[in-house]
Amino acid sequence: MTDRRKFRLIASLSAVAVVAAGTATVALAAKNGEPAPLAAFAPIEKVNKNVVEPKVGKNGAGGVFTVDCGTNEEGKFSADNPVAQPGLKHGAQHVHDFVGNLSISAESTDESLVDSETTCRNGDRSSYFWPVVRINPKANPQDVGSNPDKIKDNGPAEVACPGVAQRLPAIPQRVRDEVVQNLRQLAQQLKEANDRVARAQNPGDPNFVNNTVLGPLRSKRVATLERIANAMSRSARKPNLTSLADCDLRWGHGGGGGHGSHSKPRKFAAEGVLQQAEQNGAEQDAATPTIKCPSVREALPGVPDQALDEVDSNLDQLDKQIAEANQRLVKTKGQGGANFIDNAILGPLKDKRVATLDRIAIAIGRNAEKPQGLDRLAKCGLNEGEEGGEENNGGNNNGGNNNGGNNNGGATTTTAAPAPPLAAPTGKNLELVGNNGKIVRPAQVKIEYRGNAASKVTGMPKFLKMVVGDAKPTSRGPANARATWTCSGFEDRLSDKYVICPNGSKVMRVHDFAGCWDGKNADSANHRDHVRFADKQTGACPQGFKAIPQLRISISYNIARDVQQKGQYQLDAFPEENHNPFSDHNDFANVNSDQTMAKIVKCVNDGRKCS
Repeated sequence: MTDRRKFRLIASLSAVAVVAAGTATVALAAKNGEPAPLAAFAPIEKVNKNVVEPKVGKNGAGGVFTVDCGTNEEGKFSADNPVAQPGLKHGAQHVHDFVGNLSISAESTDESLVDSETTCRNGDRSSYFWPVVRINPKANPQDVGSNPDKIKDNGPAEVACPGVAQRLPAIPQRVRDEVVQNLRQLAQQLKEANDRVARAQNPGDPNFVNNTVLGPLRSKRVATLERIANAMSRSARKPNLTSLADCDLRWGHGGGGGHGSHSKPRKFAAEGVLQQAEQNGAEQDAATPTIKCPSVREALPGVPDQALDEVDSNLDQLDKQIAEANQRLVKTKGQGGANFIDNAILGPLKDKRVATLDRIAIAIGRNAEKPQGLDRLAKCGLNEGEEGGEENNGGNNNGGNNNGGNNNGGATTTTAAPAPPLAAPTGKNLELVGNNGKIVRPAQVKIEYRGNAASKVTGMPKFLKMVVGDAKPTSRGPANARATWTCSGFEDRLSDKYVICPNGSKVMRVHDFAGCWDGKNADSANHRDHVRFADKQTGACPQGFKAIPQLRISISYNIARDVQQKGQYQLDAFPEENHNPFSDHNDFANVNSDQTMAKIVKCVNDGRKCS
């Protein structure tokens, strides 16, 4: 079977069972990013009408609230996915367009997002982001079976998990040993999962990956995370660690494609935990860099009960300082000379951190031995960039000797080795792990909050996280993947292939998020179980779920028709997806204020069109 026929098998997964993906997956994974063949493109006229809009009933809500957040004019590009891969730098392994919240990064906390500026005209601080589209003129010159830009195999697969230690609140002194023991258990669970992958003859088989590795690992992590949360709740507020349970299989780690280099950890004189800071340059056409600071909580001893609130408040302040600096990196991109970032952003940030770290040490010292040397954690650098410096070490999965996780992580003395680094986007086109070509800026981005045909809607909870589509239908199967591609004027049909549009029509992607919420959780272990899609025919939510404003994001592009016909535009994707159009997806973190969400709900329930 040729590589092109193998792609066609994968592209048709929406119509077959998950098991059908097994043997083809490995070949695709090994190719790491070969361009999508012409078979992955279809004229929109040949796509059947398939979009069903349920009729709004007498108890339904037919309004639409539109938000203008621009088209990423600020050039906020990143390979982070703060929703699905929190704490994993470059965790998406492909580049996203971001609109809305200007400070968001893999290391963001809910609290840090609230103080951010935004690209949305109504002040909405939510974050909306999706994979970029590129034009690669070297793709499909004659639709032959070989590709001159094909990159080499980037090594074996590896399981990667969100960092846990670095996302915790201050750890109470009396339960520190118990928390550390459970953090070590997380590290052991991850090691066992990677051992299973290493022994597997077919690690790309979705049945093996999901049923034998990722599913059991998630269950174990859920239980261990709950033990950590319960232990901490005995002396402090119970942390919500739900979003850190889900792990994923990665291909192309270790600086894939020759991008980046391994970091060299440095030891700080606090708890003997490895720390790291790196400093890279930035330029106008580069991926938007983000701030990287040494982990503070990993350097702290157990915190006395009397100091927990004060220490947590100051750790939150450190997060907000970093978020403010991240925002400034976006807003000042391309400004100043070679030393602008050092003098205007990193220098002031260091001064603020010195003062905050001193307050933390004093608070602990009132009731226990005062920690020494925290001021050595004040200096920060950049996670990525074009010039000099060392590549970020990607973030350890569970804390412990963490060389690249969250900026103000959680204390631990685990001995898990850090994960190999995931490559950073490089060059003016931000190319990464087989995602080649010039990024196409959207011509229009339309963000709508829509009603429900069967019932009135209730407001989304603040910090609700949602994912639509699946970035890995090749390895995970098609159950969560969704057709998104269409052309302007043909929005009554959606294709799971790239579309070829008539003259004068724009290429479009339409992402419809779930419109039903479980009424309790802002996230879930797999980032999906807390929300559901309404019934396609009636619009009704499943039992136990309530209707919320249903988010729709429509993205339009001006792409020349000959580029479409030659199959020369493609989606950024994970390496093993080979730019599969069915891997399209979109992510959302709700940071709307309560007042704005109330306006959205009223507009939608009143059946009006608002903006």
